[in-house]
Amino acid sequence: MTKRSLLTLVRDALRGQRARDRDLRNLVSNLPYEGLERSKQPNRYFQSNGIKTTKYTLLTFVPMNLYEQFHRLANIYFVGLVILNFFPVVNAFQPQVALIPICVILALTALKDAWEDFRRYQSDRKLNNTPCLVYSRREKQFAERCWKDVQVGDFVKVACNEIIPADLLLLHTSDPNGVCHIETANLDGETNLKQRTVVHGSLFISKHPEFDPESFNSRVVCEKPNNNLNHFKCYVEKPDEEKVGAGIESLLLRGCTVRNTDHAAGFVVYAGHETKSMLNNSGPRYKRSKLERKLNVDVLFCVILLFAMCLIGSLGHYLWRLSLPDVPPYLVADGNGHLDSPSLSSFYMFFTMIILLQILIPISLYVSIELVKMGQIFFITNDVDLYDEETDSRVQCKALNITEDLGQVEYIFSDKTGTLTENKMLFRRCSIMGTEFPHKENGTSHTQWNCFSSLLIVLSSRGQCMHEGKPPVHLSIFNSQPHPLPILLSTLLFSPKDKSFSFIPPFQITRGENSSRKTDPYLDFFLALAICNTVVVSMATARRRRVSTEDSVIEESHFHPPADKKEGTDAISRHRKCSLHVLSQSDVSAVTSADLRYEAESPDEAALVYAAKAYGFVLLARTPNSVTVRLPSGDELVFEVLDTLTFDSNRKRMSVLVKHPVTKEYVLYTKGADYAIMELLGTPYAGKQKNVATDTQHHVDCYAKEGLRTLCFAKKIVSEKMYEDWLVGRQRALAAIDNREELIMETAGQLETNLSLLGATGIEDRLQESVPDTIVALREAGIQVWVLTGDKPETAVNIGYACRLLEEEDLLTCTAILDCTLEEVKRYNDDPRNVDTTQNISVVIDGPTLTMALSPDLRDRFMELARRCRSVLCCRVTPLQKSRVVKLVREKLKVMTLAVGDGANDVNMIQAADIGIGISGQEGMQAVMASDFAISRFKHLKKLLLVHGHWCYTRLANMIIYFFYKNVAYVNLLFWYQFFCGFSGTAMIDYWLMIFFNLFFTSVPPIMFGIMDRDVSAEVLLGVPELYRTGQGKGEYNFLTFWISILDAFYQSLVCFFVPYLVYQGSDVDIFTFGTPLNTSSLFVILLHLSIEIKAWTVVHWVVMLGSVLLYFVVTLAFSAICVTCNPPSNPYWILQSQMADPTFYLICILTTVVALLPRYQKSCDTCPFLKHKHADRWSVGQLLHNQYAIAQNNHLHSYSPHSSSSYSLKILFLHFF
Repeated sequence: MTKRSLLTLVRDALRGQRARDRDLRNLVSNLPYEGLERSKQPNRYFQSNGIKTTKYTLLTFVPMNLYEQFHRLANIYFVGLVILNFFPVVNAFQPQVALIPICVILALTALKDAWEDFRRYQSDRKLNNTPCLVYSRREKQFAERCWKDVQVGDFVKVACNEIIPADLLLLHTSDPNGVCHIETANLDGETNLKQRTVVHGSLFISKHPEFDPESFNSRVVCEKPNNNLNHFKCYVEKPDEEKVGAGIESLLLRGCTVRNTDHAAGFVVYAGHETKSMLNNSGPRYKRSKLERKLNVDVLFCVILLFAMCLIGSLGHYLWRLSLPDVPPYLVADGNGHLDSPSLSSFYMFFTMIILLQILIPISLYVSIELVKMGQIFFITNDVDLYDEETDSRVQCKALNITEDLGQVEYIFSDKTGTLTENKMLFRRCSIMGTEFPHKENGTSHTQWNCFSSLLIVLSSRGQCMHEGKPPVHLSIFNSQPHPLPILLSTLLFSPKDKSFSFIPPFQITRGENSSRKTDPYLDFFLALAICNTVVVSMATARRRRVSTEDSVIEESHFHPPADKKEGTDAISRHRKCSLHVLSQSDVSAVTSADLRYEAESPDEAALVYAAKAYGFVLLARTPNSVTVRLPSGDELVFEVLDTLTFDSNRKRMSVLVKHPVTKEYVLYTKGADYAIMELLGTPYAGKQKNVATDTQHHVDCYAKEGLRTLCFAKKIVSEKMYEDWLVGRQRALAAIDNREELIMETAGQLETNLSLLGATGIEDRLQESVPDTIVALREAGIQVWVLTGDKPETAVNIGYACRLLEEEDLLTCTAILDCTLEEVKRYNDDPRNVDTTQNISVVIDGPTLTMALSPDLRDRFMELARRCRSVLCCRVTPLQKSRVVKLVREKLKVMTLAVGDGANDVNMIQAADIGIGISGQEGMQAVMASDFAISRFKHLKKLLLVHGHWCYTRLANMIIYFFYKNVAYVNLLFWYQFFCGFSGTAMIDYWLMIFFNLFFTSVPPIMFGIMDRDVSAEVLLGVPELYRTGQGKGEYNFLTFWISILDAFYQSLVCFFVPYLVYQGSDVDIFTFGTPLNTSSLFVILLHLSIEIKAWTVVHWVVMLGSVLLYFVVTLAFSAICVTCNPPSNPYWILQSQMADPTFYLICILTTVVALLPRYQKSCDTCPFLKHKHADRWSVGQLLHNQYAIAQNNHLHSYSPHSSSSYSLKILFLHFF
């Protein structure tokens, strides 16, 4: 390579880096440059579409893998000892033999990493070679290419059911309206269809069925790549310098699938690793568990202990050398006849002792922990009780290294909608122009007639008679309060005097020149239900058939308001009350209702559209420019959609601006939260309109107290001039790159003013099965449950009572400021009458108040108050506030936190907690994809924590303690021997057998112990949730238990050493004859010690225990018979065979084992019966309480009744800061 070419490469690399780092990218078509060399391509600086997710190559695997493994300090420690053993002055064993343990560990880890990387390589190769269609100017058509050959600036065509190969700016679709439907399940887990539209402007919507990329001569300016899936800033600059804005609604993301569209064509803006999907692919999450952090501290203690023992050995060797009167013959000088001084020799002996006692640090512990966690995850994911048959899903474990944290949770932060509730919305009530209408969920079924209401609205078909030959009769409202509705229904519809009349709906529009320009508010209300949304309409005969149907949303049960509640239903009854009912339509148009499938981004929108459909307002079709609705009369109205102001968490509302096909007016339909709509109503609101707003607000408040989710609907007539002026600013905002979101939101606010209120809706979201039982059990387990929701306080409080987050006996404290509340709580604690009593205090706080409570000057006092409360309920909170609350509790209280949610708005909270759990519900899979564990029902949290969490923690904690005990007990045998060999670093056990002892003889039993042991059965853990408290706080694995096990190891090692020593004292046995019974008895002691710790024996435990003993004798006998000079100058030949022929050997093993394990066995005998008796008593009490609760649940909480909080205002602590 010449000097000039090298400079060219460096220059191009720097230019490419600058081009990629710019905030804006200027892209042009590659077609005019097709066939030219790469240096002349205009988009050459941007990445190609080929991806590489592997970490290694054949050349870099060994160095890179070793580099990664040496990030573990333990591996560096053992490699350092191996290197140290190569120096003759300090070596304790043959250097080659010392390499075996660390090489085995590194090789096993390298093989695992190589296999995982090879699987990534296969996946990359398959993906990169996937075929796609790229336009070629030479061939004058779309030609087949591989994904890896796609470049930024190419034109790609995607057919139906094909996966999009790169991020494409949509320029053409087979749909005449420029619509393309995509499924983003591969990206965010959501299976509902999403609409994408071509770039605005007639230039890009071809009138011909085929798209000609060669006619595209515009310049695309877009932002640099980022991982935000919901935002995209771009504009297309035409040759006449006109700029056309484009956003995420015109971007087809890599990995998505085209549905219900024959084909679509687009311009590649991002490729390969710069696509949004690849930027969001951050790989598996790694979290350090609390147990792992504690483990690292104890490893440090072991290092300190090791250095202390080595220092003792070094000092002992120095004193021993000084005590010698002359040089003994076994101290060999070097080649020059020089013998090291005692001080220098003791210095060398310090490092020799480190090599000899190195196994004090458990080298195999980290690998064993990984194997144990894999086994624990296997049992969790295969638990039948955690399988949901309805969704055909089971528990998913995404974070493999924090399973034990499930047994240490102290605080749970839960979302409400979709987490505690079903998120299957049921349309319960609506208020139209101040008139309240209670009715069956999601409207009334066309085949059901048994209504429990007081007002009937009968909608006939196309305004014709229900019976042939009879003219229609107008008006359809009858006050039936004096009579039950079934009697009225039979009287009106089946009168023996006259069966020949029917009713014309009051919503009918007369299409003529003399028609009034004022539409009926009832019509507007139901039109708003049908069109003010982003629901995608699909047909049952479409290419992708949806499984979800209307029947999955609409249920047949009725709404029964209790008669004894005055705050809820009776309060509404003082106002006008109506009921809606729809007659069956006998003559339908070509498109029947059964053919339609609605796919909504949220269950709320689906419930509203299905309710409108049940009452005759059928959403037939939706395109970017129009929406078609069939009226109850059978007429179809096609509204021209001028703009859609999408929902955002700041505005809390969405709007649709349409042109009415009859009145030709520009109408803005808006829906949103009550406080977001009420403050935008036109002023002054006087007369009847004032009463409408007052009555509607009263209905909304009553809905909220009943636990219903509320939405308000409004409209606005926009003049043509106002629309034209507003459109200029809107287009400018859409074409902007800087502050685009702020400008778009500002234009939306300009139009959403002086609204006219239409009404409100109340949608019920029922509690999931067993939610109250789960929350009660979690509370008994010592876990504090917080609920963070965006609902109104009244709705949240009502559901809090229903799910037993709040109780009737909660402490009464009403205050306006935080300090007074905190003082009252402290007085409650200081009262001698409340000593050793449960503090039943609950806090309810709304979003604005929470913002102030989280301020730096108040957060400490807020945490002190929350710590003293049993439950906290935060309402009207934003996703950012949820994460801030979780972080504050975790950092201030130093507790283990768990966050559980089901929607995209819960992702921040889930990622902020120590453990994040996603629920695969109705709002897509974004929460699941961001979580550490995924479940399908909230009730599964009970067994996941109380059973599997407890088991995982106790198993792993006991296994780690046992590993430390095992290594300390074994290595101390060598340490005690140093006192009798002049601290010379000599071992009385062959080094090969020492290696086999840790690698084979005693490695499998503790792993099986960590995977399969059960200290308490699942039934007892579920029946006595208080047992979960053993893992909270410091837990079972703490400073005390660690040092007790270390002291126990010292005691057992003393017994294992001195019993054989005293037996052979004064004899002439050789060193290995002394070490063999010592090694054998230590094996029995260590394995039987584990047998005492095992609480639940299985066949696997028996097999590994007996197998380890059998393996020891087989290997040792074979080693003693074969290996004569494996470790010169020692000779272990026929040692064990001779020992097994001597009865003394058996006496030593039995006596040593009994004396060493006697304290441990005595402790087990003293504690186990007590614990079993205690557990049995508590189980009986727990079972009794459970049965009593089940009876109460059946009588009072059998179904989620929103009216159980009639006195909530007197029982909950409200915090309001003004």
